[in-house]
Parts: sequence; C-alpha cells; structure tokens
Amino acid sequence: MTEVRTRPPSTAGRRGNAVAAVLANGILLLLVHVWPGWEVVPFLTDETTQVLPFVDVALLAGIAVALLQMARPGGVSVPVGTTLTTAFGLAATVRLLQVFPFDLSSGWEVVVRVLLWLGIAGGVVGILVSLPGLLRLGRAQR
Repeated sequence: MTEVRTRPPSTAGRRGNAVAAVLANGILLLLVHVWPGWEVVPFLTDETTQVLPFVDVALLAGIAVALLQMARPGGVSVPVGTTLTTAFGLAATVRLLQVFPFDLSSGWEVVVRVLLWLGIAGGVVGILVSLPGLLRLGRAQR
C-alpha cells in the first residue's frame, strides 16, 4: 500500500480560505438582514426571528475567526477557531430544529429535519475530533 503524504496548506492558501469565509459569511448576513431579507423567502415563518440571533452569532463568529486567521495564519487560531465556529454552528442548527421556522409540505419537512439532525451529528463529531488538538495546545501552553 502506498503512503499518501499531504502538505499542509500554504500561508497564502490559508489566507485565501479566510478571505473567502469572511466574504461568504458577510454576504449571507447582508442577504438575511438587508436585501432581500429573510421575510421574502416563502417557506420561512415569523418564528424565524427566534432563530436569527443564533444564525447571526454563528456567521459573525466565522467572520471573526477568519479575520484572526488572516492576521495570524496557522498556530493556535486554527484549532481554536475551528472548534468555536463549529460550536456556534451547532447551536444555530439545534435552535433551527427546536423552532423549525419552515412552512413545508410534509415530505420536505421530513427531509429538512433529517438534514438538520445530520448537521447536528456532524457538529458533535467535529467538536469531539477537535478536542485532542485543543488538549495538546493546552498542555503546550503550560
């Protein structure tokens, strides 16, 4: 069996990813709150306002972490930032499932609920996978 070696991404590559994350999250915030606004989406209900703070915090955390990673690529910002953004995304997904601000036909409701549960499972796995790296960072800081 041949061993495949991968190189870590270059500093320029990491900065490019961070710029893309800032742009994507910023555009999503604008689309939700400025134009056209979440209110024009036909399948979102008035209960969406109960979910927006969680979604906003997740998007803002993504922007903050990406800006930090642009300023200081690599190092501690990557595992800590990844864990934080995953945790905020997980909280937003849990809130979406709790409130379920969607007006969908019964078939699509099941599909969306399954996708939300898959997102929750992925978030939990992501956080569990990141814990050993965070623990190693904690030990290295002492």
